[in-house]
Amino acid sequence: MTQRQPLPPDLFDELCPSSLLPFRFGDKWATMVLHCLDEGPRRYSELRVPLARVTPKSLTQSLRGLERNGFVSRTVHAEPKLRVEYALTPLGRSMLEPLDAACQWATEHWGELLDAREVGTSPIG
Repeated sequence: MTQRQPLPPDLFDELCPSSLLPFRFGDKWATMVLHCLDEGPRRYSELRVPLARVTPKSLTQSLRGLERNGFVSRTVHAEPKLRVEYALTPLGRSMLEPLDAACQWATEHWGELLDAREVGTSPIG
């Protein structure tokens, strides 16, 4: 097995621009899961580190949805001990560039998005 750099726990802080995207690809966490798999296959426990805000149930549902839609593959390795890895498929990898562009857009419009949300959540007077 090749040595991989661990995913940083702060990869997605609470103020991550991806949480402000006005559109969704897949479910709420799908884009973050795809981003975590950008550098290669990861085990579930590795994904949990930067996705600590995601409940285990939601992460499992997100991974299953991404697998069902052909973006992620799930591989079970029996040797030397049982482990499961998730990896981007070619279709999933093809989404990285558009997702990066969307995240860049959200970063550039961060203030406007926050202002719009603030206006949208203010009580009607």
